[in-house]
Parts: sequence; structure tokens; C-alpha cells
Amino acid sequence: MAKKRVAAIVKIQIPDGAATPAPPVGTALGPHGVNIMDFCKMYNAQTESQRGTVVPAEITIFEDRSFTFITKTPPTPVLLRAAAGIDKGAQTTGREIVATISDAQLTEIAQTKMPDLNANDLAAAKKQVAGTARSMGIKVG
Repeated sequence: MAKKRVAAIVKIQIPDGAATPAPPVGTALGPHGVNIMDFCKMYNAQTESQRGTVVPAEITIFEDRSFTFITKTPPTPVLLRAAAGIDKGAQTTGREIVATISDAQLTEIAQTKMPDLNANDLAAAKKQVAGTARSMGIKVG
């Protein structure tokens, strides 16, 4: 059997279990001729257990309009805001501290994000997450 040729790779972030044919899903997949309802049903079934967070999906669309998708871990800022208990980060980065998270929370977030980070070990992953926290005005301590 010949390999299918990839027509496009689309990356979108959708709330878990809440994919609908409306934007952003419809506008991202519509131009490629993908059956949007099939994607929504498959995505919602796969992410039903993680309700309440945002999960990025990487959709590979083939020339015959079939598709496969991979779900990633939630974005680091979403996890940091949840750990700190805030709605948004600092408005002036570097001058304003809006929250503080513990080192244990930082380690937990780094372990969650490890499959999607380009870090070799947990210490490097913690540095990446700490950098994101710093840019959001969240102090690690």
C-alpha cells in the first residue's frame, strides 16, 4: 500500500471536549475539505476527561481529505495561571509580580510539559517553565 501524501498540517488550540464546527475549528479545517463534524466528534471523545483546560491539537490532513490528529499538553501559561490562581499575567513584564508559585508546583508543571518541550532533563524543563512564569509576572519561590 502506498503512503498517503500530506496536504497540510494545521495546529489549533481548542477547549477540551468543546470542539464545534464554528470558528476556530471550521475556519482552520474548512479550506482543506476535511469533514469538520468527524474531527469534532473524535476530538471531543479523546479529550472528554480533561474538561476545563485548553489542549492544542496538531492535525495532519492528507490529499484524499482524510486526517489524523495528535493532542499536546496544555500551554505553559494556562498551567501557570491555574497553579497561581490568577486570570491573567502581569501587564508590565519585569516590573510587576502578580502571583507566586512554589518550586513543587513548578516541578509538577515541568513534568506535565516534558513530552512537548525540547528539554533533555527535568532541570532544563523547569528552567523553561520558570522563564515563562517570569515573563508573566509570576514569581517562583
